[in-house]
Amino acid sequence: MTLTVLHRDVHLVAVEKPSGMLVHRMPGCSDRDVVVQRLRDQLGQWVYPVHRLDRGTSGVLVLALDPAVAATLSAAFRAKQVAKRYLALVRGWAPEAAHIDAPIREPDGDTIHPAVTDLRRLSAIELPFAVGRYASARYSLVELRPHTGRTHQLRLHLAHLRHPIVGDVRHGDGRQNRFFREHHQIRRLMLCATAIAFAHPVTGERLEIEAEPALDLQEVWRAIGAWPVGAQ
Repeated sequence: MTLTVLHRDVHLVAVEKPSGMLVHRMPGCSDRDVVVQRLRDQLGQWVYPVHRLDRGTSGVLVLALDPAVAATLSAAFRAKQVAKRYLALVRGWAPEAAHIDAPIREPDGDTIHPAVTDLRRLSAIELPFAVGRYASARYSLVELRPHTGRTHQLRLHLAHLRHPIVGDVRHGDGRQNRFFREHHQIRRLMLCATAIAFAHPVTGERLEIEAEPALDLQEVWRAIGAWPVGAQ
């Protein structure tokens, strides 16, 4: 199974990462089928990751094709010179707009970093199912634009708002996750990276790369009436 290439030039490549796949091998993890290895085999050359997406997140992922470009792109990410856009299905009716400024503690437990995300609600729905303690279940499709790139930032920020992302087994709502597994046969995090924009590290031209949400997400969002209202 090949990865879908969204953009490729002599300096970098952007692909559509599937949900469930790691970007690269992690200490203590036995996964061998990771994006870096699969893409290296697919392109026949080394590739260098410059940012990450969580295992459960699908969508636009950029990798460099040489170490110098990787260093330049990594610096652009650290300097907050890269614009990113995500879509997520969350529990409840999220606010129409929100500016989330909530620091995040690193997994080591000792380091805290500032983290900022902007949210815009695209659609709000109500289903006639008693998933929790209420007679019906409410959900929102939201657009997320992170201004920092902390570990699990979007998942933590949505949980902070009490609108956790559906499918998040660590920070989410187990009853909501179980409902979607049983009624829609989907067992993944409902979060996808749909766009990224930055200055090309060599030419300086503005590069904008987009991808539609994965088909499994689109099918579920259409089935419950959350998509495509306001999605673009």
